[in-house]
Amino acid sequence: MEFFCYHRDRPGSLALREELLEEHWSYMDRYAKELIARGPTFADEGETPTGSVHIVDLPDPAAARAFAFDEPNYQAGAYRDVLLRRWRNVLGRTMWDFPGGPSGGNRYLVLGFGEGPAADLALPPDRDELIAYGPLLSDDGDTWLGTAVLLRAPDPDTARALLNPDRYADIEVHDWEFGGRR
Repeated sequence: MEFFCYHRDRPGSLALREELLEEHWSYMDRYAKELIARGPTFADEGETPTGSVHIVDLPDPAAARAFAFDEPNYQAGAYRDVLLRRWRNVLGRTMWDFPGGPSGGNRYLVLGFGEGPAADLALPPDRDELIAYGPLLSDDGDTWLGTAVLLRAPDPDTARALLNPDRYADIEVHDWEFGGRR
């Protein structure tokens, strides 16, 4: 089962995140084979982290909750909240398989939150810029709750336009970059 996990930073937690960087990476190393995508999000200026995205393939919702809430930054209080949802890997690949590679161009996390009939289940026409794409689902995988996308785009407005605005209560766009050890 695939899960989307977005830990959102608590304001002023940068020093704590920096202090725990090796613990965070060591923790994630334990899930290297299960990770579909990972990486930090940033404030508009691109310097200050605002969160951490992990898309991971785990056996069940209990394993996903353990993954999300045992994470060292979460345990230390660096995060203010966690968005954890079932997810379906529509592209069928990991971020490391993205033809555009880990650098070059602007990268974004786009989160659309909705209800009712599912939207944006089919891949958009310009798939070449998609790094990860899929619906956010309830724990049982039956109820559509939104869409999560990682992509390369020229700007936040272009990234936002990937989702149908009429089908979502809210669409968030965050600067994002490939994560992991450097």
